[in-house]
Amino acid sequence: MTRKLLVAAFVVALAATLHAADTPNTLTNEERADGWKLLFDGTTTSGWRGYKKDTPPAAWQVVDGAITLAGESVGDLITADEYENFEFAFEWKISKNGNSGVFYLVQEKPELKNTYNSGPEYQVIDNEGHPDAKNGPDRFAAANYALQAPTRSATKPVGEWNQGRIVKNGAHVEHWLNGEKVVEYELWSDAWKAQVAKSKFNAMPAYATARKGHLALQDHGNPVSFRSLKIKVLPSSKGTN
Repeated sequence: MTRKLLVAAFVVALAATLHAADTPNTLTNEERADGWKLLFDGTTTSGWRGYKKDTPPAAWQVVDGAITLAGESVGDLITADEYENFEFAFEWKISKNGNSGVFYLVQEKPELKNTYNSGPEYQVIDNEGHPDAKNGPDRFAAANYALQAPTRSATKPVGEWNQGRIVKNGAHVEHWLNGEKVVEYELWSDAWKAQVAKSKFNAMPAYATARKGHLALQDHGNPVSFRSLKIKVLPSSKGTN
């Protein structure tokens, strides 16, 4: 192959990689090789169902390539599978004055009415418009809701897509927003237990006690959209307590 053909082939391959990286609900070849898997195919809610339900509630619809809460309040959407150590990446877009969230380590037990009774929450919210954001920075977007505040507000304007990421490896948890790590904490540590004891979660004995669980998208009664949901299962853990 001539040098010109080699260069042309390289340019085509690079363009394809960049296109894949910019296309929602797809994986690049590098991501596949690194172990990432899509949790949303861009067209159906396959792999998701309602909390304590066998199927997804009808108001969770796929609209313009995104899982969207587009109707009346129907309850949270959860993954069919459970995860222990993982990186979970997703894009989210909240409505004006809206509120939602992404939960992890969610349990389905008879005594647990809601996903937040067991799962910590990556907050999704309009920082400027929703009343709960007025209650303090631990209610801001990307917070570990009502416990760890983000180190700074890195959200994009309402109506634009934000990139979120949750890393859970053993006891170690990170929340990322638009490429910045804004929350970091250790589950089950003395500091964490002290925080929980002073919070509303002290009245929820199952809160964040499980080592593995479902991921969940919250129905908070406001329109919200999620896309490019993908996960990489981590082979090892650190910081176990």
